[in-house]
Amino acid sequence: MTEETHTALIHKIYKIFIDIISETNGISLHDTLELIEHSNEDDGIDPEVINTIKSFKDILFKYHEQKEDISILLAHPVAKSLFLFFKDFPISFMEEHIHLSGSLSPSFIYPHLKKMLQSPQKDIYEKKIKSIYGEKSLPIKNENDLKKLITIKDNEDFETYLKILFLTKLILNSREMHKKAAYHLAQELFTQYNVGKVRLKFTYSRGTTYEDESDLIPGIENLSPDDVILGLYDGFMEFKKEVPSFDFVLSPCFRKESTFFDNRKFKDKTSHFNYLVQSILKLLEKNPELRPYLDEVDTVGDEKNHYRKSHFFEMQKGLRKLQFHGFKIRSHHGETWLTLKKGIQAVDNALNIWNIDTLEHGLSLGVNPNYYFHRLYQRVLKKNKTGQKIDVQGRDCQELLEMKWGKYSDIKKKLLNSSKLSDKDIEAFIKVKFHTALEVERYQHDVLNRAIDKNVSLTALPSSNRKLTTFLPDYRDHPFSWWEKKGITLGIGTDNYITLKTNFIQEMLIILFSDPFNLKIMKLIMVATGESRRPYLSHLLWTMRLSSKRSDIK
Repeated sequence: MTEETHTALIHKIYKIFIDIISETNGISLHDTLELIEHSNEDDGIDPEVINTIKSFKDILFKYHEQKEDISILLAHPVAKSLFLFFKDFPISFMEEHIHLSGSLSPSFIYPHLKKMLQSPQKDIYEKKIKSIYGEKSLPIKNENDLKKLITIKDNEDFETYLKILFLTKLILNSREMHKKAAYHLAQELFTQYNVGKVRLKFTYSRGTTYEDESDLIPGIENLSPDDVILGLYDGFMEFKKEVPSFDFVLSPCFRKESTFFDNRKFKDKTSHFNYLVQSILKLLEKNPELRPYLDEVDTVGDEKNHYRKSHFFEMQKGLRKLQFHGFKIRSHHGETWLTLKKGIQAVDNALNIWNIDTLEHGLSLGVNPNYYFHRLYQRVLKKNKTGQKIDVQGRDCQELLEMKWGKYSDIKKKLLNSSKLSDKDIEAFIKVKFHTALEVERYQHDVLNRAIDKNVSLTALPSSNRKLTTFLPDYRDHPFSWWEKKGITLGIGTDNYITLKTNFIQEMLIILFSDPFNLKIMKLIMVATGESRRPYLSHLLWTMRLSSKRSDIK
C-alpha cells in the first residue's frame, strides 16, 4: 500500500468514526467497531474499510489475550483515524499533569544546548553531562542524538528517569528561557494534540542536598524562583493573546524527600520549605495578575521512603499556610513504593495530614492486591524451586518481610535463605499471602472511599505508570475504568510526554484500547475535556458530522 493510499484509508475511517460516534452518542469502542463491521456497501462503506476494521478488532482481541503488544494497535490505521477524530474534536482537552522538564521537544532544546556547548563554559557542561548520561553521550551533534538522551529506554528505572531530565533543566537558566519554553509548549500541545488547557508542573527551587546532586544545575545561581514563575506566565500569556481560549495553571512543585533542601542556607527541610511558601505569597502580593493562574502547588519526588506520618509533618505547616491563602494542594503519591501497604499508607497520610485536593498517579489505590500478591507468590516460589536467591534489596523481599507470618515464620526464613519449601510449606505460604492480600485490600478500599468522600480528584497517567513504576503488568491493567466506576473525579495527564515517548491523544487511545468493552467514548471525552454537559457534547459530535458532510459535498 502506497503512502497516499494509506492516508486515504485513514481519512475514510475517520469520516466513518465521525458518523457512527455522533449517531450513537459515543458508546464503547468495541460496540462502535462492531456497528461499522455490520455496515455494507449499500451504506456507502468501502469493503477495504470493513476489512481494516476487522483486522483491528482481531489485534484488539489478541492484545487482551496477551498475544499482541499495544504498539501494534497504536500504529494501526484505525488508531490513526481515532487520533484524527480526537484531534479535530470541537473543544480542546485539559492536560492535567505535565512537567516542563520532560515535555520540551528536541527541536526546541537543541539550538539552545548547542550554544551552551560552544560557550567558554562548555567544559563544565560536558563534565556534568558525562556524569549523568555516560562517557559516550558526547558529542551531541544533532536533534536525534539529543532525543536518544532525553527519552527513556525500555527497562530503565524511576531513578534513571529522574536523572535524564537534566539536559532540559540545563537550558532553563533564565526568565527569558522559561518564557520561550512556555510559549513553545503551549503552541505544540494546542496545534498537535488539541490541548487547550495546561496544568504545568515545574521545579520552584533547585536547592538540594540530594545524594547524587544530579539536580544541581551549573550556571543557574542567578535564576530566582520568581524568574521561573514570571517567565512561564509571560510565555503562556503571549500564546493566549494569539489563542484567547487557551488556559493554563502554574503548579510549582516541591520535592518531598527529607534530604531535599538547601543545607547551605537552612538547617532542615521544614525551614527551607516555609521560606519558599513565604516567597510564593510575596510574589503574589507584588504581582496580583498571577492570582488566576497561580493557586496550587504540588509535591513530587521518589516516595519509596516517604510514607510515615513524621515525613508529612515536615511540610504540613507550610502547606496549611498556602491553603489559608486559597491554594489547592496536589501531590504525587501512590506512584512508587517499598511495599504496596506503604504505598497506600503514603496516600492515607497525604489525605489526612496534608489535606490534598488532588492525588497524582494514585496507582497504589488501583493495583489489585489479590493479583499483586499472587504474582509475588509465583515469582518467589519459582526462585525457591530453582534455588535462586531473593534480592534482599528488591521489592519482593520487602513484601515478604512485611507479611505477618506468625507461626509460619520458619517459612519466611527458608524463602530468604533459598531453602526448598515442602508441599506443606507451600500451602502455608499461600495462606499467609492470601490473608496479607485481604488485609491490604481492605486498607486500600478504606483509603479510596475516604478520598471519594472528601471529593479528592485523581489524575491518571497510563504511560508513566506502565513504563516507570513497573507495578502494572500491562496497560490493560491500568485502573482508569475501575476508578471511573467507583465515581472518582478523574483527569488525564502525560507526565513528561517527550521523555516517555507519548502524547495526550495517545494516552486517550491507550485508555480506550485498555477497556474497549465497558468504557464509553463519550465518558472518555468528558474526562479529557472536563465538560460534564452530555447534551452539549452530543451537539458537538453532531456538528462534527454536519461539517464532515459539507466537506464531502465540496
